[in-house]
Amino acid sequence: MAAVGPPQQQVRMAQQQVWAALEVALRVPCLYIIDAIFNSYYDSSQSRFCIGLQIFLRLLGIVVSSIVLILSQRSLFKFYMYSSAFLLAATSVLVNYYAALHIDFYGAYNTSAFGIELLPRKGPSLWMALIVLQLTFGIGYVTLLHIQSIYSQLIILNILVPVIGLITELPLHIRETLVFMSSLILIFNTMLVLAVKLKWFYYSTRYVYLLVRHMYRIYGLQLLMEDTWKRIRFPDILRVFWLTRITAQATVLMYILRMANETESFLISWDDFWDIICNLIISGCDSTLTVLGMSAVISSIAHYLGLGILAFIGSTEEDDRRLGFVAPVLFFILALQTGLSGLRPEERLIRLSRNMCLLLTAVLHFIHGMTDPVLMSLSASHVSSFHRHFPVLFVSACLFILPVLLSYVLWHHYALNTWLFAVTAFCVELCLKVIVSLTVYTLFMIDGYYNVLWEKLDDYVYFVRSTGNIIEFIFGVVMFGNGAYTMMFESGSKIRACMMCLHAYFNIYLQVKNGWKTFMNRRTAVKKINSLPEIKGSHLQEIDDVCAICYHEFTTSARITPCNHYFHALCLRKWLYIQDTCPMCHQKVYIEDDIKDNSNVSNNNGFIAPNENQNPEEALREDAAGSDREMNEDDSTDCDDDIQRERNGGIQHTGAAAAAAEFNDDTD
Repeated sequence: MAAVGPPQQQVRMAQQQVWAALEVALRVPCLYIIDAIFNSYYDSSQSRFCIGLQIFLRLLGIVVSSIVLILSQRSLFKFYMYSSAFLLAATSVLVNYYAALHIDFYGAYNTSAFGIELLPRKGPSLWMALIVLQLTFGIGYVTLLHIQSIYSQLIILNILVPVIGLITELPLHIRETLVFMSSLILIFNTMLVLAVKLKWFYYSTRYVYLLVRHMYRIYGLQLLMEDTWKRIRFPDILRVFWLTRITAQATVLMYILRMANETESFLISWDDFWDIICNLIISGCDSTLTVLGMSAVISSIAHYLGLGILAFIGSTEEDDRRLGFVAPVLFFILALQTGLSGLRPEERLIRLSRNMCLLLTAVLHFIHGMTDPVLMSLSASHVSSFHRHFPVLFVSACLFILPVLLSYVLWHHYALNTWLFAVTAFCVELCLKVIVSLTVYTLFMIDGYYNVLWEKLDDYVYFVRSTGNIIEFIFGVVMFGNGAYTMMFESGSKIRACMMCLHAYFNIYLQVKNGWKTFMNRRTAVKKINSLPEIKGSHLQEIDDVCAICYHEFTTSARITPCNHYFHALCLRKWLYIQDTCPMCHQKVYIEDDIKDNSNVSNNNGFIAPNENQNPEEALREDAAGSDREMNEDDSTDCDDDIQRERNGGIQHTGAAAAAAEFNDDTD
């Protein structure tokens, strides 16, 4: 089989994109029908039978539209083929009925725009137009239903019979009979086709039902809904629905404005343009479906904004590409929490603008979460290229300036309330995060510039980040109190209560838990480091080796583990934050008083530094005894390596989970 070349691949990809776009376009009318049903109202003064019938028809329309919405591609195309064929048949019947009973062919004239008669009496041009129109309907009908052989020709002839009666000038009652018989034959043929396809419809429905039940039992409801969401491209459907709806409303508003101003120009004043924009925004979130459509549009904008920022700062992290998911979810939650679609038009515009301010601050927080790892990696890797540092520093500066400008504008135009307090708190918190990140970045850059081991660097970084986390915790508590005040005295709802519970869990409880855990780990590590023996002065010159963690020489001091391995105090403390084993032999770092007093000093090459009060012969004997003990312990140490690796892996997974929880905490 010949390989498919690049041009053929491009053609195939283009065909797939065309089919996908057509599929999305065919699913959009279902959303229009559902939206129209939800936005329609019924008169409560009618009888119960009429109200019940209206409710039944609405439920039927919603169910049918929902089923068509989730059909597979092949079934969707077949549904529209059959629907188009039935629509052509109904249109053909209506055209025959109107032409036979309501058009006066004997008084019909075809004239030009200047009133000149072009065609003779009896209107033959109308007959020709009717023949062409009915031929088009008939050919389309038999083609869409896949009717073959002479049977299709008889159907087309049946559609043309009433037109032939018009041409031959038959009496009115005979023409009425021809129209009735043609319509009856066409209806009978349609019902026959439906009866033939009913068997296929039954087996297709049964197959889909069994498939859905099988997937539900194996994968669960969540994966089933996610698969359906991706298969039908529901976000794209929502975007097309919202954009086409807004475009149609904008066209109508422009036409009304032109008629009101009695002008033919497409140029409008700024005030009229602003009124049109406000009306479109108000109508763009007047129902739950339109709010979903606006969320899908926001998702697309946020997605490409995130990709652009990632490309600008040079990040390749896959987890940072979730801005297109976080932004629409937050917008939709804010819309549900504030009851956006149920407000009056003027209140809806104000509430939407406030929600967009909150969304903007959340997006800026997420962007800071994208830039902070890149900033730390550049400073820790000692990259000196200005072109590599400038994009990240520029984005960080923007993240500091934009919240300040937003707070200034809002405080200049609005009075203090709970919403303005929340936006200001988020802006101040973001500025503090940027200051913390830039401070840590500066510390790492100073450490890299001097190229000397800075033992206090880790402490300074911890103090800076701890201060930032404490301030963030205080802001979280304050925001919880602000939300409680809003729920009790302004607008309480179940969704707001749920969001407050999530805020209390992620931004208060987990932050306190993780902070306390970090503090205890550091405290334990410092306690263990201080209990280890320390080598200083002339003994360091007798050790011809480097630290097994950082591979740097010992210049000031070294710490000795109970298993007689030595490291920098800073390096060993960082290691003990992760696991409580020796980096060389994976033995537990047990610190006891007798070990501290009697342990010998051993380097990674087997060198033993003698004690000051010990003679050379005793040192040699202890050296030999220590070598024998090390040889006897090698087997047990090697056997325990796998167990230690499993434990280390578990610790690494726990750290990843903690990082994910911290990320969710920042973006909540």
